[in-house]
This record gives sequence, structure tokens and C-alpha cells, in this order.
Amino acid sequence: MENSIMLLCDIGNTTYHFLDGDRDYKEDAKSFNPSSVKERIFYICVNPYVKEILKPLENWVDLSLYIDISKYYKTMGIDRIMACEAIESGVIVDAGSAITVDIVKETKFEGGFIYPGIKAMGECYKNISSALEYSFNFEVDLDKMPKNSADAISYGYLKLLQSEVKSYGMNIYLTGGDARELVKIFPSSHVDEILIFRGMKNIIKKADIC
Repeated sequence: MENSIMLLCDIGNTTYHFLDGDRDYKEDAKSFNPSSVKERIFYICVNPYVKEILKPLENWVDLSLYIDISKYYKTMGIDRIMACEAIESGVIVDAGSAITVDIVKETKFEGGFIYPGIKAMGECYKNISSALEYSFNFEVDLDKMPKNSADAISYGYLKLLQSEVKSYGMNIYLTGGDARELVKIFPSSHVDEILIFRGMKNIIKKADIC
């Protein structure tokens, strides 16, 4: 299962994210030509335009077809599902354009919620007033009420997220582009930048389609 012959791809709105053995790399979604790859590729995709391009390519295997969707809900993103398939129990925090938080207990999906991503929330404050345009301070003391605007912005955003995630008393798994920022408020968490790929591998193993 872990050999470099297995090529995996997580396709988002802007990039093809590949994992080839231990090497991961990205290609631009607008310029990359998927037909240029002749190897067998197991993929997930949240980009509807790219998904149509891939349909006639027989070497591109859509792993969403092998998911037991009854374990989740119909509109749940395939990237979130794959992250859930990667662990037995814990809280998954995927910090991308949005921050998704999902709970898994003994391989069963218990539910989750969606929170604005760091950039999106920053824009939200700025749109309210230019006086609220601050960068988030991930080292703000979340055990003290703030006494200045910059820390008040950071506290209001980060404290709620931290409190909710920690309230489950479970192992925390961080993934996504901003995981390295969130580890500052979840210091005992596990940072796994290829968590989704691990879930993909588990699905391939369960479905015996390698």
C-alpha cells in the first residue's frame, strides 16, 4: 500500500495536489493537462469543471464512488470525508479557505461544523470597519480578556474555536494550509499535512482496488 507506484491526487478549486510515494507536489488547476499522466491515479475532486474533464480518462479512478455515503451526509465535501476515513477517533481540524471541524469516534462520523477560514474572517472584520483591520495573533493569551483592539479581534476568533474543539476531550488532528498557525492554540495536537491522502489509502485498501 505504501509503495511509490500508487499515485494519489486531491483536486481542489485551484490545484491538483499529488502524492507519489513520500513526495507531494502541486499543479495549477487551470494549466495542468490530466491526460498527460499515463499512470493509474486515485483521486478525489471538489472542482466540478475538472471532474468532467477526468470522466473519460480511464486511468483516473474516482475514489468518491467507493465511499459509503450513508456514514456521512449527502452534501459533505469529499475532502472532509477522506480526512475522517484516516483516523479511528479524534477531532479533525482542516484549516483551509474554511475551517472544518469533524468528530470521529471509533471510526464513526459523529458530525461536524464549518467555521470561517483565517483569511475569510480577516476580511469580515475589515468589511465591518477599517478600524478592525488587524492580522490575527495566534500567540494571544486566550486565558485573559483583551484590553486592546488587535488582541480583541484575535481573541474573539480564536477562543471560540479553541474552546469548542478542546471541549470534546479527544485527540486533535490538524491539517490544511493554515495548520501550522493553529498549532499555536492547539499545542498538543497532531499536525498531519497528508491526512486526506491517508484516508484515500484506507478507502483503496477497504475497496481492494489497488
